[in-house]
Amino acid sequence: MEKIQKINILYLLGYIFIPAIICALGYTLCYFCFRDGGTGAVLTTMVPTIAAVVWWIFGGSLIFKQKTKELEKRFEAEGYRRNQTFYGRGQTVVLDVEKGMMGVVFFWNPFQNYILPASRISRAWTDDGRGGAGFMEGSSRVSFIFTIDQKIDVRVNTFMSNQRWRMDDKRILTGISKADLMVKNIEEAKKNSLAKGSSAEKSAKSDKTSDAAKADKKSDKSSK
Repeated sequence: MEKIQKINILYLLGYIFIPAIICALGYTLCYFCFRDGGTGAVLTTMVPTIAAVVWWIFGGSLIFKQKTKELEKRFEAEGYRRNQTFYGRGQTVVLDVEKGMMGVVFFWNPFQNYILPASRISRAWTDDGRGGAGFMEGSSRVSFIFTIDQKIDVRVNTFMSNQRWRMDDKRILTGISKADLMVKNIEEAKKNSLAKGSSAEKSAKSDKTSDAAKADKKSDKSSK
């Protein structure tokens, strides 16, 4: 059974620190070689800085989008149909509800995508992010959460804001509706996956019984 890893520590550290190290090397080179300024100073300071900022803003998103496409292609290549796909900011979730399969890829571990039976989902639920009381009651985030192998919680935001909105606001209600739909589909996929596994187990037991019966018949014939 493939272990799920949401964060690749090496990728995370490299994403953050490698551009910073390159900038530091550029500044050092500028200090020792281009103290009087000029083109050399610009190339060793401004170029690495701009490149680092562009990387931090866009690099991760571009990689994640590309790896999401690879997950979708792999999912379909293995014979599954994408009944439902949710593109979250930190992860993409793909479901084949009928065959009970799930595909997922994480932003901080984009080079590893996962395809697993939905029977590995322990539970799934909607979190409306409700907080406060009275006229202050509201939410700034709505998400659906599912637990893999009873220990790995995956939260996927369907709405997120830097301010709190009333629970009857259209944005919150839309987020809840999306989350409820995904939870419903995950539960249905899990049900189908469990039924499929039960059917396969019964078939395997039937085959073993049949093989045992054939072996008994051969034994009887040889003894005669």
